[in-house]
Amino acid sequence: MVMKIALADDEALFRRGIALILEEMDGTEILFEADNGQAMLDQLACAPVPPDVLLLDLNMPVLNGVDAAKVLREQYPGLKFIVLSTYFSKSFVLSMLELGAAAYLPKNATPELMQTTVREVAEKGFFYNDEVLAIIRENMVKPTRTKLNKPFLPNLTAREKEVLQLICEERTTPEIAEQLFISTRTVEGHRNNLLSKLQCRNTAGLVVVALQEGLVEIKRFRF
Repeated sequence: MVMKIALADDEALFRRGIALILEEMDGTEILFEADNGQAMLDQLACAPVPPDVLLLDLNMPVLNGVDAAKVLREQYPGLKFIVLSTYFSKSFVLSMLELGAAAYLPKNATPELMQTTVREVAEKGFFYNDEVLAIIRENMVKPTRTKLNKPFLPNLTAREKEVLQLICEERTTPEIAEQLFISTRTVEGHRNNLLSKLQCRNTAGLVVVALQEGLVEIKRFRF
């Protein structure tokens, strides 16, 4: 199955470099490129199929990445996007996590890290490095939903807790199904229930909520 990738960055040489790096990966295709947020949204609206992963620069003309991400959250809640930025401050990271970013990648990242991030996001729905995880744990964010008050946290079934734990350990749907001896369809059913109960739009949001609310115990992520 071909992984379809979209790129939105106003620097033509940088954007072409990213495309070349990603095209080196087996089974990938650049669906489209855009030089600003509005052009990205226009191409997304008329694309024959949605991209599996979108790489989104924050600093772009016409419509910047932050405002473009707000539109993605409302109109394409299932779309997995990776933020590209020269800024790695807490405020920028928190803002993009709140908007549902599946990963936050500095522009000086190595080609290998970029390829790994794209692959992990496509397969598992998120890829947070140790620095981003530390920010999640230390700061109270409202990730893609209204902040949950602890006294009103929904009751999760034992199976839902198991699935949530494995999602946060970066297990894929087939891996979760194999470990719990259930079908992949059942795993997806539990994932959908978790999204509904925890008021999240995507897997990345689930992970942020689970960490913030202490719903899982993560000793080490599989990076």
